[in-house]
Amino acid sequence: MSDIEFEIDSRAIARVTINRPERKNAVTAEMWGTLGEIFDEVATNPSARAMVLQGAGGAFCAGADLSGRRIGADGDQLASMRRIGKVAQSLFRLPKPTIAKVTGVAVGAGCNMALACDLIVASESARFSEIFVKRGLSLDFGGSYILPRLIGLHRAKELALFGDILSAKEAQEMGLVNRVVADAEIDEFAEGWAHRLASGPSIAQSLSKSMLNDSLNRSLVDALEAESFAQTVNFKTDDTAEAIKAFLEKRDPNFTGR
Repeated sequence: MSDIEFEIDSRAIARVTINRPERKNAVTAEMWGTLGEIFDEVATNPSARAMVLQGAGGAFCAGADLSGRRIGADGDQLASMRRIGKVAQSLFRLPKPTIAKVTGVAVGAGCNMALACDLIVASESARFSEIFVKRGLSLDFGGSYILPRLIGLHRAKELALFGDILSAKEAQEMGLVNRVVADAEIDEFAEGWAHRLASGPSIAQSLSKSMLNDSLNRSLVDALEAESFAQTVNFKTDDTAEAIKAFLEKRDPNFTGR
């Protein structure tokens, strides 16, 4: 069995599964490279219109595997961390909607991998932690960028400086998680969301995602200019024409991603 499983199904949903349940899906240096290649494949493959990121065996991801050879033990730690940073950027900037389906633990880089997705669905038994400080480490995989944007600076510092474990309910109340569902229902719920996303107008979704990702780095004038550009692109697409036609005909649109 591969440590990373990847498939694109007939409904245009890409599924990426971290598959090291014996290590709670901790990621090795080699696996980071594989994840980066897969994220790049999803970004460019027209057969994939949404992505679900998940872990096997009842856990999401316990972060980087520190039990074996240290990342960058060859003396080039900075280069190694930059490679992991590129994986984080590929996930965060992936131009298609992404869902993290979190069961069990999502800690360290595993927590930030979930946060780098557009939406997080967590089971009631899921647990989250910026556990780095308890390992003598600081935030990575984009945590220093994403956390304060999600929950504000002071709460981000609380999570980073204490490294406490949060229940799924606590994570949702703090604004880290979109939905918490019963363990037995998470597969069906995440599948439903993924299908809705994959059935949507992918060009418009991609443009909205990009603008929202960049929103805190833009002035209002810049945001309005980006919106003007995005709508100009949308009005040239088949999907916008189909949406308007479906509205006038009082039916659901059939989006094709063109």
